Amino acid sequence: MTVWKVSRMMLMFIMRNFKLFIITGGMAVAGCQPMKQAALPAAVTVPQTFTGVADTTGSNPIRWRDFFADETLQRLIDTALHNNFDVKAAVQRIELARANAHIAHAARLPFVSAGVSGGADRYGKYTLNGVGNFDTNLSPNIDKKRKIPTAPTQDYFAGFRSTWEADIWGKLKDRKKAAYARYLASEKGRQWLTTQIVAEVAARYYDLVALDNQLRTLQRNIGLQQRGLEVVEAQMAGGRATALAVKQFNAQVLHTQGAEYQIKQSIIRAENDLNNLLGRFPTPIARDTALMSKPMPENIHGGIPSQVLLRRPDIQEAELALQAAKADIAAARKEFLPSVNINAYVGLNAFKLPLLFNAGSLAAGAAASLAGPLVNRTAIRSGYHMANAAQLQAFYNYQKNIVQGFQEVATQLQLLDNFKQAYLLKVSEVQELTEGVSHADDLYLAGYANYLEVIVAQGSVLQAEMEQADIKKEMFQTLINLFRSTGGVWE
Repeated sequence: MTVWKVSRMMLMFIMRNFKLFIITGGMAVAGCQPMKQAALPAAVTVPQTFTGVADTTGSNPIRWRDFFADETLQRLIDTALHNNFDVKAAVQRIELARANAHIAHAARLPFVSAGVSGGADRYGKYTLNGVGNFDTNLSPNIDKKRKIPTAPTQDYFAGFRSTWEADIWGKLKDRKKAAYARYLASEKGRQWLTTQIVAEVAARYYDLVALDNQLRTLQRNIGLQQRGLEVVEAQMAGGRATALAVKQFNAQVLHTQGAEYQIKQSIIRAENDLNNLLGRFPTPIARDTALMSKPMPENIHGGIPSQVLLRRPDIQEAELALQAAKADIAAARKEFLPSVNINAYVGLNAFKLPLLFNAGSLAAGAAASLAGPLVNRTAIRSGYHMANAAQLQAFYNYQKNIVQGFQEVATQLQLLDNFKQAYLLKVSEVQELTEGVSHADDLYLAGYANYLEVIVAQGSVLQAEMEQADIKKEMFQTLINLFRSTGGVWE
């Protein structure tokens, strides 16, 4: 058959199936058209100040070792950062994200495998391979070594094969960007968890110190109340007091002793909570018992909200997650475009095992294909919609973290100012009530006051001292929360 006849037959085939080619080509073009990327809603506008008054002092990062100067607390924080199970799990999440980033990067490179294979086929007499092999063996140009076995025909290969998807549209590059952004986000998540652990350990530590202070206050008041009971008992023996007064003083002592055991139980619970953060079984916690009488840690100013919020690791994590979602959408859109795949091999190939390692068995080949979605695009379209929904979810989570972070800082700043004023007033109240107890004792002994006035005075000063310790603890907790809400500083 001449070349002219072959060409004429191909032309006739194309003319007969012209409509089919037009329809198929149109469907291929339509199938390769990517969907438009959805636009994100408008972002929230961050206010210029936290409290309505411009803060010109700024909010500079503070190392937690400088912020928490107590050496005992520093050792506890170091133990928590080393042993806490949540921190260890966060490190493994980083390793997972790192591995995913490596996988996404490797997807852009050719995949090469080495292998040895062998097989056998028995071709029928009326098949293309059967007729072709039979006809080839009759050729005078074929020597004994190159005669093809017919029953069965064997095939042996030893060498290398490779597959590679050419990233002509940047789809694999977008997937790599998404994986890398998630890796960075996992690191920010660990940093935010570290800040949380530091703040929680400090908070539980100050809880213990405050409980210790309240316990000492109760024990001191128990001693005072017992001495008052002894005085009343002596007066009753001399006929100057009644049994009712003795009962009232004794009931007051019992009530305060019961409160002492409640504080002790609270101390045990607080120690166990702190040990849990430290990743260990219940162990006595060493602490500075005079910490409540020392100055508070360095104050933290609000500064410019946009600068403070962008320093928070949780907001940085949400921003990176949003970047990853955007890259996922870009990759999902490019799934509608055709992909180019290149397959190649090089090695030794023969139909007789003794000939496999002969120099004449060296073989190589390559093939390329261009394929795009045509009929079943539902899965690709669904994947695109999923990526778009994930992007919106990441966007709203990012906005939520910004709003929540702003509210946390604004709340803690106002709380700190209010607690400072309340503490100053409570100090004055305790001083007045303490002097009142002394006057009540003197008046009672002189007969100008009854025992109920003494009991009320003693109860009032005890309650005021306990409230003073609570307010001081709340001041520490608020300052710790402000340290955490402004982003904290990790090492």
